[in-house]
Amino acid sequence: MKKNHLKLILAALIIGSSFAIQSCSNDDDEMATIAVVGIAQDPGNFKGDVTNGQVVTLDATKVYVLNGPVKVKDGGKLVIPAGTRIVATAGATSYILVEQGGQLYANGTANSPVTFRSSSETSGSWGGIIICGKAPVNTGTTSSSEIANTIYGGTAATDNSGSLNYVRIENAGADFTTNIKFNGLSLFGVGSDTKVENIALVNSAEDGIELYGGTVNVSNIVSVGNADDAFSFKDGWVGTASNIYTKRRTNGTGNTGIKGINNAATPGAAPVSNPIIKNVTVLGGTTGESNAIRLYSGTQATFENVVISNWATGFNLESDPTVTYFNGESKIKDVFFDANVTKKATAKATDGSDVTVLADTYNEKNDATGAGNQTGSPAWALGWSTLQ
Repeated sequence: MKKNHLKLILAALIIGSSFAIQSCSNDDDEMATIAVVGIAQDPGNFKGDVTNGQVVTLDATKVYVLNGPVKVKDGGKLVIPAGTRIVATAGATSYILVEQGGQLYANGTANSPVTFRSSSETSGSWGGIIICGKAPVNTGTTSSSEIANTIYGGTAATDNSGSLNYVRIENAGADFTTNIKFNGLSLFGVGSDTKVENIALVNSAEDGIELYGGTVNVSNIVSVGNADDAFSFKDGWVGTASNIYTKRRTNGTGNTGIKGINNAATPGAAPVSNPIIKNVTVLGGTTGESNAIRLYSGTQATFENVVISNWATGFNLESDPTVTYFNGESKIKDVFFDANVTKKATAKATDGSDVTVLADTYNEKNDATGAGNQTGSPAWALGWSTLQ
């Protein structure tokens, strides 16, 4: 074979392989590819599917214009490196959906977070991020998400939907359909091998973050200025949450800091929502309304090291099974109630009648630090999350 022909063949092989070679870091399970492929090839029109066997890696030097839905299918991987910016322009049709078996690796740093926002930078002007896993839920062996009717749930408690670290999600919460809005981040039946830490949910028109069952553990969560609940869980979530900082809009809009239920239709459904939640700061708006932490419909939980400021009620316990679980049982430990909290705890039976809150339902600790700095912004959240 002539040398020139051999050189051409080798060059072709090298170019072709650049579209296929992949690497995997065993330290943090991040996937990367050498070449930009698939829907990442046109940053100005970012939408479409990441299909089975495909690894799509974005280019952190580009701004990706989210003009429609991006769906990560079973067996597909979407990799978003530190510093990547995604700007949504298509309202409710702009969202990221990870289906069962798909994986999203969005791994930023404190100095270079991955950011999602809308072009208008107004609340509710794009969808949000939805991840559907295979971990257990109590609404059936599997269920269908309220967004895009995507299947989630199953029996794989350690299911892995990828990794989100140092990610900021702003302006989400558009109306998907009548009476159904996107959250900033929705985790449907997500498993414990999925990493969710250092996440900021800012200025959403619905919940900041909501967990629908599953076993995922979350940490270093900032949820501020959202129109509905800052942090919400339901349907049998049994993970852990640590370092949670929430702040209501200053005008007083927003329902609760933390809302937890077991199952709206069947309060005794198994698995029962029973997370461990610790190191929490829950700040109200200027009006001191509503409930900092509302727990009902059969949910269980353990709280430790909690700071509550500027709410009418600190802990509101509702429904017979929830009240029975918490009342007098020392499940709420080391709480600092700021002077502007009107009622530290209330309880209501399923029929709506008032229940006396017993001693040892909670204990107070005036030097509780909450998310790290009592009512101030915690050091771990400064800068990348919008907190100063």
